[in-house]
Amino acid sequence: MSLHDEAVRTLKGYEGLPGHEGADAAQRELRGVYLDHLAAHPDGLWKACGAGHLTASALVVDAERGRVLLTLHKKLGMWLQMGGHCEPGDETLERAALREAREESGIAELTPVPGGPVQLDRHPIPAPCHWHLDVQYAVVAGPGAVESISEESLDLRWFGYDEVAAVADGSVVRLLERTRRVLDA
Repeated sequence: MSLHDEAVRTLKGYEGLPGHEGADAAQRELRGVYLDHLAAHPDGLWKACGAGHLTASALVVDAERGRVLLTLHKKLGMWLQMGGHCEPGDETLERAALREAREESGIAELTPVPGGPVQLDRHPIPAPCHWHLDVQYAVVAGPGAVESISEESLDLRWFGYDEVAAVADGSVVRLLERTRRVLDA
């Protein structure tokens, strides 16, 4: 199965968080935007797609489930979850998110939180492209995990759940809230 086909399958199966059907109407609407984009753009997963492209990211949660690891993005100067562009060797969106999280955090032992994507987030980006259609996952770091800054970051830091809203934008805050719901379920 191609990554394009796998992305369509993953998105068709994404309903939002279990038990939050009413609150997730916006997520299901966004899922439709993603599916329409992939239907209109066979290259919609790749950075070269000028109309926008899917990206994959992951929020890294510590083993004790009280902190998250954020990266101070070099180009954007914002504290964000780990993530980025899909690559030809990626077999699934989840594996793309996991690869990005490992590369950007330096932590090899990361376990995806079961259940698929936690959140979809569409945000504008500078030209020549127009949109990132981010498929966001959550991963848990192994006990004693030690992070290592990558060349894509200005800084890499663990933040307590209650500290995130003071340093990150609304998308990251929502991703953390949704991740906590999944972990607490």
